[in-house]
Amino acid sequence: MKRLWLLFSQTITVLVAAWFVVATLQPGWLRGVNLPGRHAISLLEAPPTNPAEPMPGSLSGAARKAAPAVVSINTSKAPVRDPHSDDPWFQFFFGDQANRPQAGLGSGVIVSPEGYILTNNHVVDGADEIDVTLSDGRKARATVIGTDPETDLAILKIDLDKLPVIVLGDSDTALVGDRVLAIGNPFGVGQTVTSGIVSALGRSQLGINTFENFIQTDAAINPGNSGGALVDVNGNLLGINTAIYSRSGGSLGIGFAIPVSTAKMVLSSITTTGQVTRGWIGVEPSELSPEMAETFGVKATSGVLITGVLQNAPGAQAGLRPGDVITQVAGKPVVSVSGLLSAVAALTPGETAGLRVQRGDQEVALEVTPGVRPKQRRAPVQR
Repeated sequence: MKRLWLLFSQTITVLVAAWFVVATLQPGWLRGVNLPGRHAISLLEAPPTNPAEPMPGSLSGAARKAAPAVVSINTSKAPVRDPHSDDPWFQFFFGDQANRPQAGLGSGVIVSPEGYILTNNHVVDGADEIDVTLSDGRKARATVIGTDPETDLAILKIDLDKLPVIVLGDSDTALVGDRVLAIGNPFGVGQTVTSGIVSALGRSQLGINTFENFIQTDAAINPGNSGGALVDVNGNLLGINTAIYSRSGGSLGIGFAIPVSTAKMVLSSITTTGQVTRGWIGVEPSELSPEMAETFGVKATSGVLITGVLQNAPGAQAGLRPGDVITQVAGKPVVSVSGLLSAVAALTPGETAGLRVQRGDQEVALEVTPGVRPKQRRAPVQR
């Protein structure tokens, strides 16, 4: 009996030692194995996933759809030669100032199979050479088809086959809180995707462009993102990333994009006629504040105050006077200076449109035939 007990003890000892070794070196062998007096061991692991299937809540589908149509833009400008660079005294004090070309960096979005690219005007303004690099590595020299400094948009064209084209979305249906992606080439590190939400809509009076109706987003936008795409969760284009609010030059979570509705209008005008034509009536508008209303003796509570009218301009010929308050243009109400500028710009030059004006205690209906808005070039804004 003693010999049997000794044999049993040795057997148990060997089995426990073997289990310990296996559990330490090859724990996978013991999954699902029933041990005496214990329940089956089952290790919790994530089920295998198909690498092609995105994780729940992922925006990878939108990124895969839109990213191929977003390109990197590199520009160069001829060096500006200093008139004193050949002066020996100038060279003695300042050294030999090598005249090197100035390089620029930005992004763009392919919007048609013909090779048209939307980008910012400030990305290509003054450039002598513009090189475009696609996400698949292909490169091409781009030509400028047209620019619109007042919205800071430009249209480029490249000649390549089988171009990826982004789908244009509807920025008019965007809502604050919608998730968005910003795609571009920040700091030249390569194509980068950042995510965020629509923080605000209709941002204006920022002093960036003449016509401002920005989508504000907290998706990280940095230098080099200018001209890139702001897309929705379906990968459709919502806007062209244009500017950031920053004290250091880096992203602070306040970025601005030009709505695709504006971009489509500019694209259509430039590709059709080679330029953007806007209406103009020749007035100086001002926001209707209580102080301004009292100064001009205005009784209106909403609208845009006219503080000046250019002589012989369409507005003057229509009978507009300083002190008038424009409340409607072509049947649409206007409540701000930016709204008035946009409404007048949307008028077709040469075609009569109706104005509703508050003049003192009276409401007056006027007919104006807008002219063509003069071309304006703005000083470059740091972005």
